[in-house]
Amino acid sequence: MKIGIDIRSLASGRQSGVEEYVRGLLRELFLQGGEHEFILFFNAWGSQEPDLSFATGFPNVTIKRFRLPNKLLNFLLWYMRLPKLDRLLGGVDVFFLPNMNFAAVSRKTKLVVTVHDLSFEWFPETFSWKQRLWHYLVNLRGLLRRADALVAVSQATADDIHERYRIDRQKIFTIHSGVNENFGPLDRNDIRLIEVQKKYQLPYRFILSLGTLEPRKNLISLVRAYEAFHHTAVGELVKYELVIAGPPGWKCEELLESIRRSPVKHHIHLLGFVDERDKAALYTLASVFVYPSFYEGFGFPPLEALTCGIPVIASHSSSLPEVVGDAGLLIDPYRPDEILQALRQVLSDKDLSLLLHERALQNRHRFSWQQSASEFLQLLKSL
Repeated sequence: MKIGIDIRSLASGRQSGVEEYVRGLLRELFLQGGEHEFILFFNAWGSQEPDLSFATGFPNVTIKRFRLPNKLLNFLLWYMRLPKLDRLLGGVDVFFLPNMNFAAVSRKTKLVVTVHDLSFEWFPETFSWKQRLWHYLVNLRGLLRRADALVAVSQATADDIHERYRIDRQKIFTIHSGVNENFGPLDRNDIRLIEVQKKYQLPYRFILSLGTLEPRKNLISLVRAYEAFHHTAVGELVKYELVIAGPPGWKCEELLESIRRSPVKHHIHLLGFVDERDKAALYTLASVFVYPSFYEGFGFPPLEALTCGIPVIASHSSSLPEVVGDAGLLIDPYRPDEILQALRQVLSDKDLSLLLHERALQNRHRFSWQQSASEFLQLLKSL
């Protein structure tokens, strides 16, 4: 089978959930799908050239690079439904969009689209007007109706697709994302722990949250919960500080201002961007990981934390209960007092913390790119 895959989402070189999904799934697809031919469509204007080494070294993988102005290509795909992307690749049996984008393919070619979340539908106020315009013009509803199969990265996302767009459930397939192999429990004597502690000047004991600093992540509620936690802490609990890691996103000014004005601002650490190679050590050093997001299509950070054996506190909304399972405490993201109560429980109850740690390690094999790729290849064979 000849399979065309759109990898334009890698053009920015960022390390977001979509990019992680594309690299993790495709690497395993190439390993397992040796009988298939994979042709990758990549377009980037100017000097942009992200690391595509994950796709090299496979005899059945070809990367076709184009250097068309992105705005022109998007306009042509939107207005004229041209060029047909499958034809640019020389003709394929299936064309796979691992993320929504402007696209047009021939009617004879099967189209498979992955949907990561519908945050732009449920929380439009957390997107800039340019982002909202982009989503409107891409016309996900029309794209999904044209598709022969849809991949939802969680059951919650599958339910959202059906509820919002009334897409037939029979063509929606839930294939969970995986977690990269570099995440896992580290020995407490591992030199990487010392190196990361020094590199980011981490406190000895800390509560961790990691993700893009944007309104949907609900970090202001975490800051408020931590303020109450610190003011009422006694004994050893006083020593816990708050570490927030991740790059600044759109509308992060309110969060940054709330931290600047916080009476406990000297106990809150903003790390900014964290190198992917440092994350496993960062998770391992934390006493608890908190992810109070209002909405997630999947939620890589809590899964990464669980894979490292760290207790997790996460929202009970969208896909997060699916990912966290019984290895964490679930809270109402609109209730900072519930975040506060969960922090007190995990950090003061050693038996509970140990139980969550053991459950996290037991459940860390529930999600893998090997399983994701296997299920995806079975889907392609069924088309």
